[in-house]
Amino acid sequence: MVETLGNLHIRRYGDAGPIVIVLHGGPGAPGSAEHLARGLADGFRVVEPWQRGAGGETPLSVARHVADLHDLVRRLCAEAPPALVGESWGAMLALAYAAEYPTEAGPIVLVGCGTFDRVSRARGVGIREERIARYIAEHPEHAADLELSLGERIMKWHEMTDNFAPVPVARNPENPPFDMQAHKETWQDMLRCQDVGLYPEKFSAIVSPVLMLHGDYDPHPGEMIRESLLPYLPQLEYRPFEQCGHKPAVERHARQAFFAVMRRWLSAHLE
Repeated sequence: MVETLGNLHIRRYGDAGPIVIVLHGGPGAPGSAEHLARGLADGFRVVEPWQRGAGGETPLSVARHVADLHDLVRRLCAEAPPALVGESWGAMLALAYAAEYPTEAGPIVLVGCGTFDRVSRARGVGIREERIARYIAEHPEHAADLELSLGERIMKWHEMTDNFAPVPVARNPENPPFDMQAHKETWQDMLRCQDVGLYPEKFSAIVSPVLMLHGDYDPHPGEMIRESLLPYLPQLEYRPFEQCGHKPAVERHARQAFFAVMRRWLSAHLE
């Protein structure tokens, strides 16, 4: 059930254990972390906020999302800092929040984390482009798609390029549609923050333990992302998963091990 807390809509899962806040990706994909949240509900009190959408007086920014998350943390977590589990863009938001409020962030899990430099970002785009070209070569009925821009191709075929062997998942009608304007505004600001040297440099302020969980089929190049973060996050732990794409929570071959690793790690750091 969706409820409103402060500026955000949220869903809650589980009724016992430490608080874990699960941050969805996109940006602009509210509700997309539902399966990640449900997978943690047996041992934690999980909160899944839907990040602010577009349409305000000013364009969305990383700072705006950080401020919204901080308001939520203050309302929910008076006793102890919550764990932050971010998926894709949500992983990047978790780091941005912990850099701004180091003492108010508990342990952090990065799931399919996005990129923080141009080289790894270009590699991710290249992997998707290669997979689309290979698929169309094997399915020439889609050859007309090669006339689309690269961005249009990636948007159309991202389910194929990003997933390895996902379990069938029905769309929850409760979830709002993808917010493309929120995606554009937020992502452009994240790129700006990287270009001016704010991220990942500011992550040196983070004192939380950090675990990075990454599928080996994820087009976001996990090892390159890890190497870009390590100079600023020497405490970063890294665990790859075989036969696993961008969303381990729904990957047939990896989801059981993925949740087992994450539950153990969170439990050990939330004692």
